[in-house]
Amino acid sequence: MAGAELHPRTGKLITLSNGNRTAKRNQPVQEFNHGVVLSREPLRDGDTFTVRIDRKVNSWSGSIEIGVTALDPNTLEIPGSATGLKGGSWIVSGCSVLRDGRSILEEYGHDLDQLGEGDKVGIQRTASGELHLWVNGQDCGVAARGLPAVVWAVVDLYGKCTQITVTPSETVVQEEAEEEEDDEGATAEEVVSLPRSNSRPDKFPDTLEMENGFSSMELSEVVSNAILSAYNDSLLSVGLSSPQDPPASSPTVTSNDALLFHEKCGTLIKLSNNNKTAERRRPLDEFNNGVVMTNRPLRDNEMFEIRIDKLVDKWSGSIEIGVTTHNPNDLDYPATMTNLRSGTIMMSGCGILTNGKGTRREYCEFSLDELQEGDHIGLMRKSSGALHFYINGIDQGVAATQTPSLVYGVVDLYGMAVKVTIVHNHNHTDRLRRNNAIMRALSPDVGRRITDSSEPDVERLLFHPNCGQKAAIINDGRTAHRPHATDDFNHGVVLSNRPLRNNEVFQVRIDKMVDKWAGSIEIGVTTHKPAHLQLPSTMTNLRSGTWMMTGNGVMHNGTTILDEYGHNLDRLKAGDSVGVVRKDDGSLHFFVNGVAQGAAAWNVPPNVYAVVDLYGQAAQATIIDDTDLPPLPDDISEGNNQISPSSPSSIASGSDLRFHHLHGSNAVITNGGRTALRQNCRSEFNDAIVISNRALRDGELFEIVIQKMVDRWSGSIEAGVTAIRPDDLEFPNTMTDIDYDTWMLSGTAIMQDGNTMRNNYGCDLDSLTTGSRIGMMRTAKGDLHYFINGLDQGVACVGLPPGKEVYAVVDLYGQCVQVSITSATGPMDNSLSTSNITEKSFPVHSPVPGVAHRFHTNCGKNVAFQNDGCKAVRVSGYAHGVVFSMKELKADEVFEVKIDEVNDQWSGSLCIGLTTLLPGDITCTVTGLPASAVDLRSKVTWLVVGTAIRRNGVLQKQNYGCSLERLSVGNRVGVKRCGDDTMHILIDGEDMGPASTGVSKNVYAVVELFGRVTSVSIVSSTVMEEPESTKPPSVTSDSCSEEEDEATPCENEVPAFTTSVTFLEYHGKNILLSNENHTAARVASYNQGLLVTAVPLPRQQLFQIQIDRLNTVWTSSLSLGVIGSNIEKFNFPATACSIKRSCWLIQRHSVLHNSLKICENYGPNLDTCPEGTTLGLLVDSNNSLHLFVNGMDQGVAVQDIPNPCYGIVDLYGQCEQVTVVTDNVAVQDIPNPCYGIVDLYGQCEQVTVVTDNVAVAGGESSCSRCRADMEKADVVDGIKESVCWTPPPDVNLLKTCEYHALCARFKELLTLPDGYFNEDAKFNLCYCESCHKLRGDEAYYKRGDPPRDYAVPFGWCRFALRVNPRCDVVNVYKKWHMAYHGTCVGALRRILDQGEIMSGSTSLFNSKQMKADLQNGYSEPEENSVPVREPPKTHLSPTMRYAGLEVFAAKVQFKDPKFQRHHYAQVALQVCIRPGSYKVVMQSVCASESMDPRFSSSEIEWITKEKGATVLYGLLVRVE
Repeated sequence: MAGAELHPRTGKLITLSNGNRTAKRNQPVQEFNHGVVLSREPLRDGDTFTVRIDRKVNSWSGSIEIGVTALDPNTLEIPGSATGLKGGSWIVSGCSVLRDGRSILEEYGHDLDQLGEGDKVGIQRTASGELHLWVNGQDCGVAARGLPAVVWAVVDLYGKCTQITVTPSETVVQEEAEEEEDDEGATAEEVVSLPRSNSRPDKFPDTLEMENGFSSMELSEVVSNAILSAYNDSLLSVGLSSPQDPPASSPTVTSNDALLFHEKCGTLIKLSNNNKTAERRRPLDEFNNGVVMTNRPLRDNEMFEIRIDKLVDKWSGSIEIGVTTHNPNDLDYPATMTNLRSGTIMMSGCGILTNGKGTRREYCEFSLDELQEGDHIGLMRKSSGALHFYINGIDQGVAATQTPSLVYGVVDLYGMAVKVTIVHNHNHTDRLRRNNAIMRALSPDVGRRITDSSEPDVERLLFHPNCGQKAAIINDGRTAHRPHATDDFNHGVVLSNRPLRNNEVFQVRIDKMVDKWAGSIEIGVTTHKPAHLQLPSTMTNLRSGTWMMTGNGVMHNGTTILDEYGHNLDRLKAGDSVGVVRKDDGSLHFFVNGVAQGAAAWNVPPNVYAVVDLYGQAAQATIIDDTDLPPLPDDISEGNNQISPSSPSSIASGSDLRFHHLHGSNAVITNGGRTALRQNCRSEFNDAIVISNRALRDGELFEIVIQKMVDRWSGSIEAGVTAIRPDDLEFPNTMTDIDYDTWMLSGTAIMQDGNTMRNNYGCDLDSLTTGSRIGMMRTAKGDLHYFINGLDQGVACVGLPPGKEVYAVVDLYGQCVQVSITSATGPMDNSLSTSNITEKSFPVHSPVPGVAHRFHTNCGKNVAFQNDGCKAVRVSGYAHGVVFSMKELKADEVFEVKIDEVNDQWSGSLCIGLTTLLPGDITCTVTGLPASAVDLRSKVTWLVVGTAIRRNGVLQKQNYGCSLERLSVGNRVGVKRCGDDTMHILIDGEDMGPASTGVSKNVYAVVELFGRVTSVSIVSSTVMEEPESTKPPSVTSDSCSEEEDEATPCENEVPAFTTSVTFLEYHGKNILLSNENHTAARVASYNQGLLVTAVPLPRQQLFQIQIDRLNTVWTSSLSLGVIGSNIEKFNFPATACSIKRSCWLIQRHSVLHNSLKICENYGPNLDTCPEGTTLGLLVDSNNSLHLFVNGMDQGVAVQDIPNPCYGIVDLYGQCEQVTVVTDNVAVQDIPNPCYGIVDLYGQCEQVTVVTDNVAVAGGESSCSRCRADMEKADVVDGIKESVCWTPPPDVNLLKTCEYHALCARFKELLTLPDGYFNEDAKFNLCYCESCHKLRGDEAYYKRGDPPRDYAVPFGWCRFALRVNPRCDVVNVYKKWHMAYHGTCVGALRRILDQGEIMSGSTSLFNSKQMKADLQNGYSEPEENSVPVREPPKTHLSPTMRYAGLEVFAAKVQFKDPKFQRHHYAQVALQVCIRPGSYKVVMQSVCASESMDPRFSSSEIEWITKEKGATVLYGLLVRVE
């Protein structure tokens, strides 16, 4: 298809050029789709339609898509994206193949999203009707079969791809590799082959064969003695072969046949030394474009080996080496070889990448990033097709099988690697060096000078004279210090003068500290030699061969591998000591004050140097001699010795229960069988199953404590029992893979034989943290119980074989790394072991105790009920299957159904949601229920349809949770309205998160049996308070004495707390405390301002702070919350949102848990809080966290807060100073019912009742019961300044509100006289989300006599109008009702001039009489009567949701004079209207929709014709 062109009909954003061969998507940054182009002519069989990617942008995800379609472009209605093509279309998107929009093949070919500019991609239809994808000339194989004879090529310039050009299709020539004759000898024998094994620490070779022509006599005496010594010790089986004459038939290797680097190479490569040496130019400025390849393909069993000549210490990453099928003459060299997506196998770091994708995570224990100058790297393709890599001559094993026969060697001089040289096998000097390297790897002692035993050991450990630029070595090399420690905090790195021996402890004492800086001493080891190392400013900046303990974490090559390890070094004082040791098994351990902290790393190579970084506060340290060191523990690798003595696991268990010596491949058993850990926890997440050493007895508790966790994975520990003996168990990847005789708890799910029996069990293992205890017990009755921190969680499952032995089993999965058996393990109380607990006490089948839910009798016409209203069946058709819950759902009450039957005849599936429609009112309607729940619009309805969220049928959100269309028989789906007015959907017990916000309180569950789903059953129950008699007994409850009961306060009792809460002295480095630690100020920058309370927050105690000072130079502001982790081991990050363990944070108007957002639109936006704002935290008796703003409770932010927890405040951005408010009063539980009491004492003679109640945690508001008694009460409008918190006189909330400022600028553009507006700006109110939440506004208030509801105009901004002095102000505000009138900008001035909304004013909300008014008292004039001119009516509404519709309040476009941006604005008027002067009529606009849940369609619109019936109150402005 040399003349291939694009069809002139394209997507609407496409522009064609270059003779219709180039297509460009317009507006690539603003739009990501509408970029479909097609070929002008149908594809001919065997021809490839190829395009080149010319341009990409990074604004979007996704990229080019390509395929074919049977639709004629001349008549095709082109969709927004190619995946929207139907009627016979096959599209390759990413690495998937779709037919008519549905995926038919996953993981196909190359990932098109990864292609870059210049890459070529083509599509081909073969004569047999197969579809092939071609990428850069490489066939990706068959993508689909059965294509029609006539198809057009389709290309979608989607996402990142913005321009392509059609290129002539290239004929792919299949190159046949020429057979090459065997060269001399078997070169495979030239390399030391060490078998790979799982054993630790070292790997020894079975043979050590020298290359042909290399006599053993040519080995140095050191190597010979080392080999013979190892041989005599039976460590090695060494064969030293004599030189053999090469066979006569073997061709002689000529210089032309030698392996060299190809002349064509990367753009920055310079070749020298007859093309044997390659060097990357500008190594300090560029880190890539350094690819070189061999000049010819590699032969079978031929070694390709290079030597590293030069490295730089600037970059991360280093050399990469491998093979490729690409001919260097034809290859367009990429920037890095791992960018090549075909025919390439590379070793990078310690892993293997095939075509740029990782295929082996940890191929070997050596990392290429840690190699030094002089090290050798080699590779060989065996005649069997296996590819091996060699490091310093040591075979690392098979990296890939079935390597193509024709491959070239390739080296990428990336990052630190600058210069390499090819090493030929006949170079005996290199061979000798390699053998010496092998010996060093096998034994640290080989290669040293053999000395007499009487000679002294190696020299004393001292500091090396080469040290950091701000450090100095004194005291004969024993002491290192920073002479100017108060001026600089870094550049204090010092190393030992020699490598550490195995099991040799290097320990230093801190001599001097300074208080100026944050952070302190860091210690570790490195493979770098101090004489040649360019010392960094801090050792954690080094990206190779380095392990450091910093704070209470461990870092490897600058990356954290352990978050919470041992004692926090930042807490050490002068006189404390720290140490490090590498054991002979390759494990690394640290000491603090002589106490071993446990294993910190494994596979640490020998010959490492000790490193001390005198950082921050640490100013001087001295090496402690061996005579001063404590004795080394026998096995410091066993267990985690940082556990406090009070921990249950620190006490030897009196039980003989241990972990069995058989376990998963990644598990390690230590501490005499009491501790189990998962090795390589950062790279492996499973294969770590451990099992008890014997069967559990009836009533015997097997309890473990979690000692270590990592944040890398999802999921955590799983625990249970199995009837399989350890000797018979073939350990799987995870224990839930076992399909017989096994019962496990995973998360909240109880699983038997790999199948979920029950969800929502009483505890969640995924939520447990370090220090949590988990226990398992089988009772004599055969019930399985779990215990969390000593508390019985109830019956998990029943029916365990009573006569069959069961073993405890623990799966160290995901985040859980290490556990130990506790002292609580052993026989339990007899009352539990006999299991007298009935199933009634612990319901198994119903996830929530109580009365089962029922369906309401009013339902769709095709629905029939069974099982006493618990089962609904659609008896015919595919629709009319709407059903409702019998009663309103309470807060956090789950309504859940299980799918019983499906019919695949239909498409679509079940829908579920919430509605304000009362099912009992349905019979009163004429039309009844609609055919589909989506059409329920008479009241507000929130629905989940597939993955879409709809409100009254209008799409609100897409791609929510798991698609309901994928559910089948047995799946469960539930809905609940949470206390924060959000709707959540649960699928098989798993919460999918918030689906909708702002859900009304009085809602019913609604379910539609649509399409495939024909029958469902209710499996949930109404929430009831569980009787005390049926609650599970506590494990520790029976053992408590009366004295202990007296000493322990009751749960419901508020603990006495008289001490004022202050800030902890340990804080972010930019914080300065004053006022006896009550005031905190950030003195520098915009971050590093973290604060923690000095004591845990007591329950029911309100902790409050006041914002003292803001700095508008910065953006954003403070955040606050609680942290549950031990603050003694807490490392303060730069910002609170970086805390990823046991932290709940309120930031802006969102709630974050461990840096992940879990809730939006909570409370006001904290960034808008002005100076003087008071913010408070309270954890109630139900362990729920509340935020208080100026004394107003914003509701529950998050539940299940741990105890104890500490308050945390982040002085970030604008917020520079806060002060603790010390007049805290404990909030007691309020009895119910209760009565308010007011004393009109002294000067106070009159008060008015208002309805904006503030709920108090622990008590129940009685507002709803009181409202019925307030009909005759005098209720005043909630101008909140008078009844709620009032800012100080010099503080104005509106000063910090950008939305109010924007509305004010629009008001100024209207050029309205200032005389119309109230001079006192405090009556101007902004009702944006942040402002109204800061004031604590309710959504509705009452006004007038008799009282009538009106809605607060959320989203608008009110500018108070001057009141007509002739009006009786007190009577108007007290007796008249409040309403809104939508108008247009053109009518505004006339209305303000008249002082009221006059009939006949040119407002869009004034209208002539309509037919709809006839049924409201307005009739047609009688025949022959004198015509009377009917005055026009003025329409008003008690809610701006109706009055603000565009038909009433017309939008006008304006340009913001400050930021020069265009906006749309609306105006309306807030008015007082005299009772009796208006009529309430039926809704005349959008009659089928409910505008406001408080007002029905028959009461949302008011009309009046009377003059003087309205008084203007405020001008309302809304800007979009």
